Amino acid sequence: MKLRSRLFLSSSALLTVAVVGLLLGLFSVLHLTKTQNTAMTRNLSIIQATLGLSHELSRQVTLLLAEDLDRDALAASDAHFRNWLDTAASSAMNEADVQATEEIRHAYAAYSLLISEPFTVRRELLRNDEFGRAVDAMRDRISAVQMRYVTQVESAEDSSRERAWLVAGLMGLIAVAVLLIGLITANSIAQRFGRPIESLARAADRIGKGDFKVVLPISPIAEMSTLAKRFGLMAASLEEFRNSDIAALQAEQKRLQAVLDSIDDGLLIFDCAARVEHINPVAQRQLGCDERHLGQHLGEVLGLPELDEQLHKLLQDDYQEHGEQDLQIEADGETRMLSYSLSSVIHDEGNFVCAVMVLRDVTEQRAFERVRSEFVLRASHELRTPVAGMHMAFALLQEGADVEPGSRESDLMTTVDEEMRRLVRLINDLLNFSRYQNGLQKIDPAPCDLEPLLINTQQRFSGQAGERDISITIETEGELPKVELDRLQIERVLDNLIGNALRHTDSGGQIVLRARRKSERVIIGVEDNGEGIPYSQQARVFEPFVQVGGKKGGAGLGLALCKEIVQLHGGYMGVLSKPGQGAHFYLALPL
Repeated sequence: MKLRSRLFLSSSALLTVAVVGLLLGLFSVLHLTKTQNTAMTRNLSIIQATLGLSHELSRQVTLLLAEDLDRDALAASDAHFRNWLDTAASSAMNEADVQATEEIRHAYAAYSLLISEPFTVRRELLRNDEFGRAVDAMRDRISAVQMRYVTQVESAEDSSRERAWLVAGLMGLIAVAVLLIGLITANSIAQRFGRPIESLARAADRIGKGDFKVVLPISPIAEMSTLAKRFGLMAASLEEFRNSDIAALQAEQKRLQAVLDSIDDGLLIFDCAARVEHINPVAQRQLGCDERHLGQHLGEVLGLPELDEQLHKLLQDDYQEHGEQDLQIEADGETRMLSYSLSSVIHDEGNFVCAVMVLRDVTEQRAFERVRSEFVLRASHELRTPVAGMHMAFALLQEGADVEPGSRESDLMTTVDEEMRRLVRLINDLLNFSRYQNGLQKIDPAPCDLEPLLINTQQRFSGQAGERDISITIETEGELPKVELDRLQIERVLDNLIGNALRHTDSGGQIVLRARRKSERVIIGVEDNGEGIPYSQQARVFEPFVQVGGKKGGAGLGLALCKEIVQLHGGYMGVLSKPGQGAHFYLALPL
């Protein structure tokens, strides 16, 4: 018999016994209630009638003993007495009760004959003993009937109590039977199915630990036997798959390891707790670390706790990449300058998987940049004065020259004036950029409300944007906190970003100023729907003297200068762009 059939039959038997017992108990209770109700109704009717008879007899005696006999009241009482007597007779349950009511009727007839004589009733009755005997006879007979039915009521109660106990015992026996059947069924199921299931659970635990050589006992139950066979086939298939796939996995892991170890830059991989999970040989040489430091926090190993703080913030941030930063390391007795970038790896479901750090040795590059910056700074200083003098002298010459408007000489003077102005701007940009790079430019931070800052930026460019039919809007998320920053310097950054967006956005386009709080940073962005930035140029967009996009302008120092300003505030800049779909420049400032 199949498992399903056995369970069905067991449950059906248990349910049948329970339903039959319930129906029997219900029928017994209803029958008992009906019988007791009928008997009690009849008994109470006769008892009530005897009480009425006693009451009317007493009333008649009282009327007879009164000074003035009220014959109307006596007649009414007589009628009531006869009605009660008829009620008692109709409610009689046996021959004895019928006989008793007839005796009362005969006695009352004799009593009525006595009080119907036409003489002074009260005087004669007081002297007539026959009247008293008649009254006593009726009272005795009424009391006898009353007591007999009171006794019957008590007997009915005792009988009902015995039947109730009988029904309760029957229901108890049925409950015990149901309980025994349930226990026997449960024990049978537990014995027949518990052990095979426990064997399957132990086999599953062994498979989970990698032991696929499991042997399951054959159960007499067809379903459990089939399940055990299929479970064994599954274990064999898993073992075959593991044996066939493990070599491919190991080969793939070795190839990946070879790729990571062969790259020229240092590479570190961190788990979700910001602990070092992998470090390639280049990074080991750069940082002076080895595989012994796996599982530790990099900040603890290098004595730089700010690195661990950055990693923890990265693993909690929406932005997947942070800008490059420099790190000075003392390794093997020499000081090295390393440029590092952090990025997070996110699962398709949105969960952080790990973080990656890429290290690049920029010691020589930074030394060259420092020399270059010093040269540019000195050259800018040296060129600024003579160029300014030349521009002033040319302005005086232009004022004193008698040149016809529209002539060749006039066009040449206009061209020279524009180029002189452009040269002055270039020298000023070079000087400012060099001052930022050499740490000569300082910031003066103060608490600043971001919304007024964004509104003022919008208003400064509203006229220029309106001329080209370009809209500039502001979008914020939640309440923006006050930020410690140099307002003039940040305004310079936003002006540069808005100017670039206007230059690379066609007529009818849109520019959006965005601001929101994310963790312990404030993210400010400028987004447009212009021409966008080619993927090949996005990595160099913040380098000096680099111009991107199809519309050139300036010397290519604007974004580099913006990056230096944001870094002085302890933040970073980034760009998100798709060619033909606009660009989104953002700056993240710490709170």
